[in-house]
Amino acid sequence: MTLVQAVVLGTVQGLAEFLPISSSAHLVLVPWFFGWPDPGLTFDVALHMGTLLAVVTYFWRDWLRLLAHALGRPASGEGKLFRLLALATIPGGISGYLLEKQAETSFRSPFLVAVMLVSMGLALYLADKRFPGSKALSGTGWADALWIGAAQALAIIPGVSRSGVTMAAGRARNLSREAAARFSFLLSTPIILGAGVTQLSHISPGALDGAFWAGVVSSALVGFLAIRWLLRYLVNHNFNIFVGYRFLLGLAVLATAVKR
Repeated sequence: MTLVQAVVLGTVQGLAEFLPISSSAHLVLVPWFFGWPDPGLTFDVALHMGTLLAVVTYFWRDWLRLLAHALGRPASGEGKLFRLLALATIPGGISGYLLEKQAETSFRSPFLVAVMLVSMGLALYLADKRFPGSKALSGTGWADALWIGAAQALAIIPGVSRSGVTMAAGRARNLSREAAARFSFLLSTPIILGAGVTQLSHISPGALDGAFWAGVVSSALVGFLAIRWLLRYLVNHNFNIFVGYRFLLGLAVLATAVKR
């Protein structure tokens, strides 16, 4: 992999991991469109490291507060939120463990990716439009966490979008757009960490070349900016721009797949 390819894919990962447009879909489609080789497991680790750095850097104060209250004052609001995030992580962890091989093979079909882009775009649109709730993050309950966690399990399929499906699930539970996004981003931390640690055990230190570090840096920087921008954007805007993008990309992929 060249440095240019690494930076392009790192930029794509940083944007698509946190915007509700599916990073896994884009990492399948970009090499497919351009005829690039499969980035491989080592580069997947780089991208997970980069996006983990992005979300931890942005939310480090939140996580310190959550951990402090979970250990010292478990009855506090932050202690409850920590337990809710832990509960919501379980379905995604199980899904990733059971369907890891399918995620790397049969789930990477461009046709399936296109279908998921369109269908989950529709789900995001309907959840955002039909459930105009304004519940704050502090109002999240156990049923909300289970619902959002179960939705996150679907993100093993490229095109679904981990952030998109969890934000849609949050909106369906009457969370405000900003609260749904914040819960989604906090929930991404253990999932990204777990995926990165699992993959890291399968690579050798000699594989950590310039392209690897280019992927880490580009995905971290772009991911941090994407988080900051989206949280500000959702204060006064809906998800329609992302829904429209998903529809257009899905249709473009279907048209290209048919021609090939």
